[in-house]
Parts: sequence; C-alpha cells; structure tokens
Amino acid sequence: MGLSRYDNTIPAKLAPVQEQASSDQGSSTGLYSPEERRRRDESRWTVVQGVLAPLQFAVFLISLGLVIRTLTTGEGAFAADASVVVKTLVLYAIMITGSIWEKVVFGRWLFAPAFFWEDVFSMLVLALHTLYLVMLLGAIGTVEQRLLVALAAYATYMINAAQFLWKLRMARLQGANLEAVPA
Repeated sequence: MGLSRYDNTIPAKLAPVQEQASSDQGSSTGLYSPEERRRRDESRWTVVQGVLAPLQFAVFLISLGLVIRTLTTGEGAFAADASVVVKTLVLYAIMITGSIWEKVVFGRWLFAPAFFWEDVFSMLVLALHTLYLVMLLGAIGTVEQRLLVALAAYATYMINAAQFLWKLRMARLQGANLEAVPA
C-alpha cells in the first residue's frame, strides 16, 4: 500500500519527505524489498529492537499501574515519577536504536517509506514523554497534572505500539508469501 491516499493530509513541511517516501516505495514490493529484508535480517539492530520493545512494554505496564495508583490514592508519587522516568529513558533508547536500524535497513535515519506514519506518530509519543520530564525536572504543575501528561504519553505509546505490531504482522505475512512462491 502506497502513501498516496494521504497526500492531501500532509503538512507542507513534511510533503518533500512524503513525496520521497512515495517514490521510494514500490507498489508491489510490500513492506521490504529483498535487499531491505536481507539487511534487516542481518542487522544486530533488529535484535536490539526485538529486546527493547518487550522491555519497554513491561516497564510501561508497571509504570501505568504505579501512575494509576498515585492518581487514585495519592500515594506513591515518587515511585510513579521514577517509573515514568525509566519508561522515558527506555523510549529514548528504542527511538535512537530504531533510527539506527532504519538507517541500516532503509538508508534513512527516520521516515523511511515503510514506517513513515509510525515515525510521525513516534514524534508525538516522544514529545509527550519529554514534556513530562520537563514538568518533573522544572517543577512545573502539580503531581496530578504531571501524571496526566504521563497518561497521555502512555495512550499515544499504545497507539504507536499497535502501529508497529501491525507492521510486524505485515512483514511476517510478506515473508510467508515470499517463501510460498516457488523460485
């Protein structure tokens, strides 16, 4: 599926990136070209992403529980804050290593055609987590306000995680289809 159906919804500043994305992505190549699939399969960054993604999800679940506990009972604010900081640090790690992975596989640090919209949404996830850190370190707002920003960050993270899981499924289906085609 190409990105052309989104052409009219892209802000002007992103249009050159999207146009390049559309021209780079072949209509019949699927998520990965054969060469991209080879680079993906040979890259150590694929393993790093495979480890960091479930780690981030586990940290997210623990932190979500701590944040909800603090918001509902007023107890455990330090633990909730610490857990959101850990979640944010893991997010930064997965974003940095993910951009390296995209560079290795697709030749771009971010916004590779196959993951264009996931990367766009990842920027929102990153911005909300960073806003939380700014609020915490700058002593801006109340504990409740800060934790509500954390919940907003977590909601966007869940949407973004679903985007990536969908792409993982598409990649597996594409791989299965390639294996089913006789050479």
